[in-house]
Amino acid sequence: MSSEHSLQALSWRKLYLSRAKLKATSRTSALLSGFAMVAMVEVQLEADHVYPPGLLIAFSACTTVLVAVHLFALMISTCILPNLEAVSNVHNLNSVNESPHERMHHHIELAWAFSTVIGTFLFLTEVTLLCWVKFLPLKNNKEVNNGTITSGEAAAIASTCIMVPFGLVFIVFAVHFYRTLVSHKTDRQIRELEQVINLHNQLDHTAENEELKPVHFP
Repeated sequence: MSSEHSLQALSWRKLYLSRAKLKATSRTSALLSGFAMVAMVEVQLEADHVYPPGLLIAFSACTTVLVAVHLFALMISTCILPNLEAVSNVHNLNSVNESPHERMHHHIELAWAFSTVIGTFLFLTEVTLLCWVKFLPLKNNKEVNNGTITSGEAAAIASTCIMVPFGLVFIVFAVHFYRTLVSHKTDRQIRELEQVINLHNQLDHTAENEELKPVHFP
């Protein structure tokens, strides 16, 4: 009985971890995709300013990909999370077998990666492009006549100089976190495998003892 409870405890831990990842994915994706849509709608382009075509294309493409990535992650979490919630709210150890978290493990990891890694990086890019679209038209006659850099361009360049180091730090942290998580996951799976082997050995040993136990006839 204790061996079965140990195996079920491992399954419950995986269930709770999957549920936490889907909840984080749902909150993050809804927030960032909503901000991207508001930024796209609320940004006001100056009719008398000639924007670089590449800037507008990059801004629209980044916004579209950002929303699509987060909505895809949100769709996965919305479809799978109710099933995990339904099982986790049942106070029965055997109910963990009814949860699809192990079969849908790759989908959960994909949604989590899309929301926290790819989606966040696209969001940083979105903020930088938004600063260029918003501040680039700002200029005065004096700056135009002197041929120097305008105040709007200076503001956009400043935001880019701030965001680029943060983007590099984000990439380094993401790679380091992923490698650490993979290492931790590998060690945990090895320990779980050892526990499962020990449990099976205990069960086999118990079964052998039951078979070898002498039978007393009345």
